[in-house]
Amino acid sequence: MVITALDVGGTSIKAAVLDGDLKTLATSREPTAKGADGHAVADQVARMVAELGHDPAAVGVVVPGIVDENAGIARFSANLDWRDVPLRALLAERLGIPVALGHDVRAGGLAEFRVGAGRGCTEAAFVAVGTGIAAALLVDGRLYSGGGLAGELGHVDVGNQLKCGCGAVGCMEMIASASAVARRYTELTGEPADGAESVVLAAQNGDERAKVVVDETVDGLARGLRILATLLAPEVVVLGGGLFTTGEYLLDAVRGQLRLTFQREPELRLAELGPDASRYGAGLLALDLLKP
Repeated sequence: MVITALDVGGTSIKAAVLDGDLKTLATSREPTAKGADGHAVADQVARMVAELGHDPAAVGVVVPGIVDENAGIARFSANLDWRDVPLRALLAERLGIPVALGHDVRAGGLAEFRVGAGRGCTEAAFVAVGTGIAAALLVDGRLYSGGGLAGELGHVDVGNQLKCGCGAVGCMEMIASASAVARRYTELTGEPADGAESVVLAAQNGDERAKVVVDETVDGLARGLRILATLLAPEVVVLGGGLFTTGEYLLDAVRGQLRLTFQREPELRLAELGPDASRYGAGLLALDLLKP
């Protein structure tokens, strides 16, 4: 039995044929087709599935934004310019096989919870820190979606004075996302940053200006995770996304700033599945459709 898993982003679509153990049999990647009604992406996904071959028994597709998995509708995605796109129905019509639709970060969390750094947990969170910040929440052994609205950790107020694109002031992702790290380093130094990873590595190597930015980032992350721990009491928080590709240095710094009092202190772990987590999660969603 094989399935096809696709991670649809605003820039590109990553696709893979996987077997029942998530072993990769074939892959492809291409730029994402444009179109506000979702039909262009549905056509593209159907073509990519056909070109990959292997006669999949089901397909799993994940997208960013607000996704109502139960209804099979991508409610909103700024990166794709989508509103209320019935993507699951569009794909089922074209493919003629079972289709699962999911949210990219929740799917990545599902993969980390089942086969990655969070395996074995019943209360956990996966926090993806990239261009923005979002969380997948495992509550009582079940992935919690809140109708597609849960997990917007990047938009909790962590006390900064920066205005977010969402319209609020103080959002976590304005100070603690990978894009914020690069932006704030450039603002502080007047020098372009070659991504957040370079800033973190510079701080690790003693660059005082980079340390200022990283210290602000760590404070923002710790404040946001303190809110998460207070509300949900996860056993484990898995941290992934572009900001945490630098490894234990940043993780140790966040751990040192968490400063909980009565709350259960979660074990902080680095994600294991890297940039393929969402695609593996899409595969797991497809495999779940085939369970008796």
